[in-house]
Amino acid sequence: MWPAFAAGQTVLRNHKPCSAPEERTCSNEQALLTIPKPRHLEQLESYLRKELQTLDLTKGISQELKLQPYREIFEFFIDNFKTYKPLLSAIKNEYEATLAHQKEMIRALEPLKAMVTTVSEECTQQILALQEKEKVEINTLKQEKHHLLKFIDNMKEEKCSLQTQVEHLQMSVAEEYTRYLQEYGARKLLLAKLNDMHNEQLNVKQHQAQEKAVKGEDVVKLTLALKMARQDLTKAQVKLNAMTAEYGDVVPRRRFESLEKKYSDLLQEMKTLRKDFDQLHEEYGTLLEIHRETAEERDSFFTRLQEAERSHTPRPNWAKCSEVIPGGAERWDRLAKGKSSHQLVDVLLEEIGTGVLKEMNVFRGWGKGNKVPVHLRYEGEVKNKKPTKKDVVNILKDIWKEKTALDQQTGKRSSLPEFFLSYLQKKYGDASAVEWSYTLSEYMRLCPSNHVMSSFYEILTGKVAEEQYHSQNQLISDLQKELAAYDSYSSGSLPSEQFRMALREAFPLKRRDAIQELVDASMFSLDSDDDFIDYISLFKEDEEGNPEPFVAKLRSQYVSEKQEYLQELKNSLGDVTEVDADDLKAAFCRIDPEISDQTLDAYIGLAYQVRREQPDQEVVPVDTILERLCVGDVRRVGPSPRKESTTDFEGE
Repeated sequence: MWPAFAAGQTVLRNHKPCSAPEERTCSNEQALLTIPKPRHLEQLESYLRKELQTLDLTKGISQELKLQPYREIFEFFIDNFKTYKPLLSAIKNEYEATLAHQKEMIRALEPLKAMVTTVSEECTQQILALQEKEKVEINTLKQEKHHLLKFIDNMKEEKCSLQTQVEHLQMSVAEEYTRYLQEYGARKLLLAKLNDMHNEQLNVKQHQAQEKAVKGEDVVKLTLALKMARQDLTKAQVKLNAMTAEYGDVVPRRRFESLEKKYSDLLQEMKTLRKDFDQLHEEYGTLLEIHRETAEERDSFFTRLQEAERSHTPRPNWAKCSEVIPGGAERWDRLAKGKSSHQLVDVLLEEIGTGVLKEMNVFRGWGKGNKVPVHLRYEGEVKNKKPTKKDVVNILKDIWKEKTALDQQTGKRSSLPEFFLSYLQKKYGDASAVEWSYTLSEYMRLCPSNHVMSSFYEILTGKVAEEQYHSQNQLISDLQKELAAYDSYSSGSLPSEQFRMALREAFPLKRRDAIQELVDASMFSLDSDDDFIDYISLFKEDEEGNPEPFVAKLRSQYVSEKQEYLQELKNSLGDVTEVDADDLKAAFCRIDPEISDQTLDAYIGLAYQVRREQPDQEVVPVDTILERLCVGDVRRVGPSPRKESTTDFEGE
């Protein structure tokens, strides 16, 4: 076939993987030019040219006429290629259907086109009418504009004329004002001269009259007048001295009022200072008492420190244990990572116990009594299977997996000891099931630091309810989802601040110090100062089932928070030794106001060992209730009222 087959062969033969698209295109065109066209293709092209020449393309439907020869050529092409006929027919039918659909749409839009044309003509006529109407208004406004411009010019000319007149009048007023000032000054000088002359005349006349009076007065009369004047002076002097003596200490009223106000202010200030002094004196006494108690406590601690230094042994060098532990320093570092001295003692005892256990060949059976657990009921000697810790952890994890699947299938939780025995019988047979049961039990008993073994053993022996194990796993799963939600790039790591926010979101009831402990535990294994935390690695376990310090800290906080919750419950109950269900409910509501009725009923049923529909009015000792609650999954639902009040006080 041509050109597809020939072109395809040419492209395959001349294709260069690293060549540019332009080079490949040129090589394809050259290859097409070198290959002759098939005879059938030349006949089809000749027929197409003849048909197109015979068409009359001046008509309105020239495009449809032009399409008809191409349609016939395509039908010939389909008939000749039998292999591709179904596909090509489907393609042709789809195109025909599309063309028919487009024609229908065009035919449906023809009336709309006529309507658009009519509306366009109407709009054009309306626009022309508005333009004609606006022309008249524009001409009127132009005439009014010219009239106003002329009026403005006239007003400007009148303004200029008036401005000239004002300037002329201002000059005239200034000249008149100057003239009036000169006349005013001259008149003042004249009046002053006239007054001086008049005064001189009066003085002359007065002097003349006095001279005439002195010459005519009597000397006796003047002497008597002088004596009377001296008596009046003496009386006035006596009265003045009496007034000075009587009112010498009197002050003005204004000064008295100011001094009184100042005295009241000073008195108020003195009272305030006295109050502050009393308060400071009281605080000083309190501080002295605190200082005395602190000094006594310091002396007590110092005494205890000296006794501890005398009696206690120095901290052991735990690195020496790597020389005797199987696996060497690498395994000991992995076992000792993030553990305290008390925990390291447990690890060392486990290694010693497992070493002794591996040397034992048989166990002694516990018998078949009712007090013996169902998975340990056997008389005689039992063979020790001597598995490794890894094997024990894998078996226990598989048991949890099978039991969880069975519980989900049946809809109720089965007994772990019975399932444990049935699992071993199913996997190892009845003969070896007891041997594996004793072996696994001994390993779990001797390995309390391994979470997988210790949790399984506590549930198996009834020390802890199975709900607590599932609750811890659910907490860890929820935290993983919360951390993944904060990781928008799915990189597996988060900045420390976002990691802290995710912890607060997942555990809103934890205190700040607990959150900080988790953050510190997450950074325990970081080798650098990088602020990013690889949160995925925090949930990994080694081959023996030992978790990272972060998960271990999370589980230890779960236990400590549960113990704190039960201690608050005990404090809320007070000094009573026995309590009924109503009082226990009230105590729960006091320490946890947001607890739901369903959760409260579950806690009451756990405490009194009864179902919800059974009567629960019996009186039970407080210690018994706390022991039963400690076994189950009991934890706080809402924030503590005491913590809320403390937070409010600190905020104030």
